[in-house]
Amino acid sequence: MTNLVHIRRALISVSDKAGLIELARALASHGIDIVSTGGTAAAIAKAGIAVTPIDALTGFPEMMDGRVKTLHPKVHGGLLAVRDNPEHIAAMQKHGIPPIDLVCVNLYPFEATVARPGVTREEAIENIDIGGPSMIRSAAKNHRSVAVLTDPGQYAELIEELGVHAGATTLALRERLAAAAYARTGAYDRAIAGYLTGTTPDETESVPPAKSLRLSRVEVLRYGENPHQRAGLYRAAGDAADRAGSLATARKLHGKELSYNNINDAAAALELVRQLAQVEPNRVGACVVKHMNPCGAAVAKSAYDAVCEAIAGDPIAAYGGILAINRAIDAAAARRLCEKDIFMEVVAAPSFDADAADILRTRWANLRMLETGPLAPLPAGEMEWRSLPGPGGGWLAQERDVHLVAPASYEHRAGPAPTKEVLAIAGVLETVCRALLSNAVCLGGTSETGGVRLFGAGAGQMDRLTSCRLACEKAGTRSAGAVAFSDAFFPFADGPAMLIDAGVKTIVHPGGSKRDQETFDLCNARGVTCLLTGVRHFRH
Repeated sequence: MTNLVHIRRALISVSDKAGLIELARALASHGIDIVSTGGTAAAIAKAGIAVTPIDALTGFPEMMDGRVKTLHPKVHGGLLAVRDNPEHIAAMQKHGIPPIDLVCVNLYPFEATVARPGVTREEAIENIDIGGPSMIRSAAKNHRSVAVLTDPGQYAELIEELGVHAGATTLALRERLAAAAYARTGAYDRAIAGYLTGTTPDETESVPPAKSLRLSRVEVLRYGENPHQRAGLYRAAGDAADRAGSLATARKLHGKELSYNNINDAAAALELVRQLAQVEPNRVGACVVKHMNPCGAAVAKSAYDAVCEAIAGDPIAAYGGILAINRAIDAAAARRLCEKDIFMEVVAAPSFDADAADILRTRWANLRMLETGPLAPLPAGEMEWRSLPGPGGGWLAQERDVHLVAPASYEHRAGPAPTKEVLAIAGVLETVCRALLSNAVCLGGTSETGGVRLFGAGAGQMDRLTSCRLACEKAGTRSAGAVAFSDAFFPFADGPAMLIDAGVKTIVHPGGSKRDQETFDLCNARGVTCLLTGVRHFRH
């Protein structure tokens, strides 16, 4: 068997018509016969390129709404026959099976179909391709003789190779295409299995018994959390990452390449500002994240005010941080980010006004500007996955914590009744506290511009008392009159006592400790409001 195989006949059947006509013209220019199906054949013929309908090859019409059209010995025999096996050649001659040297198939858009809101099970099932994967696998198995294309991104390389080798392909290219083909059909089957597993009629189990993840690499990163670690960014095809507002699909307008840590922090920042939009839809939300923790967060009447207040939450920690905002960055906000006391690694926003983008580019050569598009709310019930270390370590899965408690439903257990202003502040702080690593306590209140902002936070501590102390230290004099929010109950009254001694006037926590009454008694004695949410927000 020679390395070069001249293509005499190609079978094309594609759902995605991108690049189709350019490919067909290139094949025709080398005298290659083109066989095609349905809409693909119609598109090729409309472009004035000679094409043979599939039923002329098989002798059978397409039937059953297109479910049966390529499942035929004249297709699979033409693909699978070993060209230097005399018995195979004799069988082809006896049954009138012509060889097929190239298959170009991209599959029914199953992943995109099931990602659409409201898609029915019947629509999903009809978008399961049968003939396509069968042809792909037959061609890939016989890659010694057959080339297989599964993505429009592969067309240019094939066209170039045909030009170099006068209509022939090399074994090296066919091997690469075969490997990509099996990867594609494997991912396709996993997507179908994952969908069917997650939509079985028995929904008594909210955690699926099996899960398939199809990940597509977006880019190779410089390194991981540390220089000695290799890293990459992947997106989940057909999942939330395909929707607007995702970090994995964000457009980088400016700046050097992103690092693993940049991406991790930016994802946390975007998650927080999405929820700020949920609790304060009429104001702009912004936050600054450092090492996965928000060190500043605010809602305000303008992008400028929100940026200023988010930075003011902890100016020292904000230096070299990641800023995210849930509205467009305008010129005023951009100018604030260009002042000499500010340095950000990344600024992520749904959009950047043209003049704002120019201002930032001029001031910062390396600032990564990420335009995400509109930020959709975090979907309820979405599962998050975490790999466990060690050989065969397994995976953990849980529903993402997007649950927020309406402040009006907080249970008032001690001290003065809360005002509407206090409840509004507590509602914002719940989103911030949920974003902090546990144990987490945060302090906040009304900002100078009339919005709400974070004053200080204690996060990632082994004990809640230390978190209280750090939050008070970060807040400083702003602790006086502040609202404190804790991601879990206080096991003892020492944490609340520390907050009250610093000047806190409202304490909000889930409740549930055996010693809750000690905290209630302390708050009553000191004239401090105590509210219970009933919902814990641990984040590890």
